Amino acid sequence: MFEEKKFLSEAFGTFWLVIGGCGAAVLSAAQPEGGIGLLGVAVAFGLAVLTMVYVFGAISGAHLNPAVTIGAAMAGRVGWGEVPSYIVAQLVGAVCASCLLALIVSGRAGGDIAGGMLAANGFGAHSPAGYSAAICFLVEFILAFTFVTIVLGVTRDQTQRAVAPLAIGLALTLVHLVSLPITNTSLNPARSTGPALVMYALREEWPLGQLWMFWLAPIAGGSLAGLFTRWMFRTKPEQSAACVRANICVQQSACQKPVATQRCGS
Repeated sequence: MFEEKKFLSEAFGTFWLVIGGCGAAVLSAAQPEGGIGLLGVAVAFGLAVLTMVYVFGAISGAHLNPAVTIGAAMAGRVGWGEVPSYIVAQLVGAVCASCLLALIVSGRAGGDIAGGMLAANGFGAHSPAGYSAAICFLVEFILAFTFVTIVLGVTRDQTQRAVAPLAIGLALTLVHLVSLPITNTSLNPARSTGPALVMYALREEWPLGQLWMFWLAPIAGGSLAGLFTRWMFRTKPEQSAACVRANICVQQSACQKPVATQRCGS
């Protein structure tokens, strides 16, 4: 059963991700003077996820992304029964953030929400630099695989909890620096769905028509990352047996004579 606190954590975390990242792209990067540019947008996405992992990581894992959730399920970190609730929460957060962002943009004199004003993702004619659909799919797949691998790798050990948010935030910043000119960077079906639905409601249909890619490519990459990390970081049977023997030796050495400890290791 999915807990209420987990749902709220994922919804609020994804809300903050979209407001922080897409908001930076729509409100700050577009300024003719003093705009933050691509670097600023990339850093904004990274900071958004970094802060939410610190805040909600201990509650829900702070996935904030269906690709991460499905990758975690493939890796055995999350039960499949929880996956739908995670994704619904992420979608709720992304849509609410996109609605708020549209409201903010509409309050500006001459504000036009259409034409990518909500940082919608696209390919072909709607790619920021005109990249083909095949290249956009490939980039989204590879970067989603890499990003989810980093997320699952750095969170596999509790001893890395303090540095995990920093690694995840920096990784998201880097992938944005690579792919912002290509697809506007999705890697996250929820982040893409929020702007697409709001723009469709405002009679701008192309983001919804191209949304399939920004579900298929990230989830395929995230699923592969889950399988890869499950294989890469699993403990071999012989290693497990050795660890058990070593643990027995340590326990016996605390209460028995040295001779008994020597026999244990033989």
